Amino acid sequence: MNNTKILQSHRLTLIASTLAHVRTELESPEQFATLLGAVVSTEWPTGEYDRDAIEFFRARMEEGGAEVEGWYGWYAVRVADLECPRTLVGVGGYFGPPDAEGTVEIGYSVLPEWQRRGYASEMVQMLVEHAFTFAHIERVIAQTTEANPASIAVLLRCGFHAAGVGREFGTLRFERSRTPRA
Repeated sequence: MNNTKILQSHRLTLIASTLAHVRTELESPEQFATLLGAVVSTEWPTGEYDRDAIEFFRARMEEGGAEVEGWYGWYAVRVADLECPRTLVGVGGYFGPPDAEGTVEIGYSVLPEWQRRGYASEMVQMLVEHAFTFAHIERVIAQTTEANPASIAVLLRCGFHAAGVGREFGTLRFERSRTPRA
């Protein structure tokens, strides 16, 4: 993991997925834990981060190479403590590099056994802060459904505001701008 991009908080280490990560995740789940250096649940992958999403990320990384690492998935690994070892609790990330207007979209998912512990909020906040380290990024967007009040609460807690309907039927769009709303 010499060149692997890492973001760190007091409870989480976010590890940017590489082509090696996603290939291993798809082809050899038992080796995926070794590659991450973390316990990985037998319930992995989780939520909307499923095989199709992993294959999408793999294709984008094969096309974009090392230049796009950090613009797709970030594995959320819980820091080891007296309660448990270093453990993969979720995944978040961007749906690709920012567009011409400086907008980047995020998504996130936490394994059910790790939900309601603040990991999603922590991960989203880390991803937003990371995005805004790039001067050309003006806004971060996210989409969820009305049927997912936990996700809406995470976004609101992290400074997003409702910004209308989402891209797909039944989704809502949330946005956080570099410059706070007046």
